[in-house]
Amino acid sequence: MVSFRGSKMRGVGTFISRPLLFLLLHFTLVKCDITDGNAEHLKREHSLMKPYQGVGSSPSSQWDFWGSTLVTSSYVRLTPDERSKQGSIWNTVPVHLKDWEMHVQYKIHGSGKKNLHGDGIAIWYTKERLHPGPVFGNQDHFVGLALFVDTFRNDLHGLDHSFPYISAMVNNGSLPYDHGNDGHTSELGGCSSEIRNKDHDTYLAIRYSKGRLTVMIDIDDKNEWKECIDIGGVRLPTGYYFGASAATGDLSDNHDIISMKMYQLMVEHTPDEDSLDWTKIEPSVSLLKSPKDNIDDPTGNFRSTPLTGWKVFLLLLCALLGIVVCGVVGAVVFQKRQERNRRFY
Repeated sequence: MVSFRGSKMRGVGTFISRPLLFLLLHFTLVKCDITDGNAEHLKREHSLMKPYQGVGSSPSSQWDFWGSTLVTSSYVRLTPDERSKQGSIWNTVPVHLKDWEMHVQYKIHGSGKKNLHGDGIAIWYTKERLHPGPVFGNQDHFVGLALFVDTFRNDLHGLDHSFPYISAMVNNGSLPYDHGNDGHTSELGGCSSEIRNKDHDTYLAIRYSKGRLTVMIDIDDKNEWKECIDIGGVRLPTGYYFGASAATGDLSDNHDIISMKMYQLMVEHTPDEDSLDWTKIEPSVSLLKSPKDNIDDPTGNFRSTPLTGWKVFLLLLCALLGIVVCGVVGAVVFQKRQERNRRFY
């Protein structure tokens, strides 16, 4: 698997771009868009890093927080390991980048035993910020992108994957997050990941480029990324805000953010793409009739939408023509055989 980071470059956020690596990638048939590391830039106005300067409620602050969030010199604790807590932290500067990559260093830990902890962390890229609500401490019917690190399973019967579970959702404000089904009816993809009570920090990377959303995880602290989600046809506007939130209910955990580092990806776009007003784009995912109909395939794509009436008509017409052609060919072959047989009598 191609690494989002080079060795000894934890948090640097750049791909290795040396010619030798490109040759290795070519011969091992690894398919991934590698951006020149020198062309990827850390955007400090959208990054949250120790010692967390610029965090607060002053007009000059670039990050603001709410609820149970506690900012220390080592971490930002969104919730303590206590029941019924909610907290969030939000970038105050809207993102005007068409292609970006966000690296999140986080840690979820607590005293709860297996299946007795909750609820999880959400990473947001949304139109509005600092709106508390029931979805991991943020509002429901949000507009934008959400990545959920869900540590508590609500649906004990309908799902076949284990928890903790990482999933993505794109919303234009019309869809609710279904807590009873752990968001399954609206998720675009996801993966199970044992991220609780690790002796080290865990990492995830969210990349959006050229309409493709990719989520990679590193839970073993081996400086290696593993793919979790890869979805094409995603449309996200510019001008939205990054944030992180967490919530506890009857069960609890410490939900800590250590860093959020934002990188600009230098990607060429067509003149038509550059001429668009990217702030007016509505968040959406193409090729999906309904999020609840999504079925993942091994390539990261989704099942096609059902056949429409005209497609059924064309299929029936082709089948009918095929039958007619077969009948004509059969009649000709039969007539030839009859003529051949007459010659021998």
